[in-house]
Amino acid sequence: MKKVGVILSGSGVYDGAEIHEAVITLLAIARNNAQAICFAPDKSQSDVVNHLTGEVMAESRNVLIESARIARGAIFPLAQASENDLDALIVPGGFGAAKNLSNFARLGSECTVDSTFSALVKNMHQAGKPLGLMCIAPAMLGKIFDFPLRLTIGTDVDTAEVLEEMGVEHVPCPVDDIVVDEENKVVTTPAYMLAEDIAQAATGIEKLVARVLALTE
Repeated sequence: MKKVGVILSGSGVYDGAEIHEAVITLLAIARNNAQAICFAPDKSQSDVVNHLTGEVMAESRNVLIESARIARGAIFPLAQASENDLDALIVPGGFGAAKNLSNFARLGSECTVDSTFSALVKNMHQAGKPLGLMCIAPAMLGKIFDFPLRLTIGTDVDTAEVLEEMGVEHVPCPVDDIVVDEENKVVTTPAYMLAEDIAQAATGIEKLVARVLALTE
């Protein structure tokens, strides 16, 4: 059975992993007869957002502990993830990707990426294992790799321009489709960068999971 690392970044679209994207990913992996293994960085969140009001709250939460809510407790610290144990890697979006796995939300093209996450992504790529990223998560690849990748975050012109400043080739893509960089085995989809409901998000995410698993062959 193929083992797919799923990198979570908290619990909730505004300060962590986008929950719909994460759950659809886990479901799609299971339906493709593969095993999802969840990981998250064991560190404090960049901020904590009240998802009712959108306001930042004066408290601190741990990314791993919050991510464990989505994984039903079956999750490991990101530092324990190894390319030797995984056949593929998939990263749901949400602001956690742009706040906790990186600081893209604050610094844009000048951002930095969590060093443990960056090292894992590089090691997976060097091992010839496919990567799948959705929503805003693909933005991190421009900082992880020093060569151009074909990817998408959807059709947002301003964000696409920032990614191109980082050296990637941005490909506009509708919510129900994927962009595949065949040479580098990188699959991306817009998900909630464009989705208006969970069904729209699911279509592209399910295609992404299927293609990532096909690239493990």
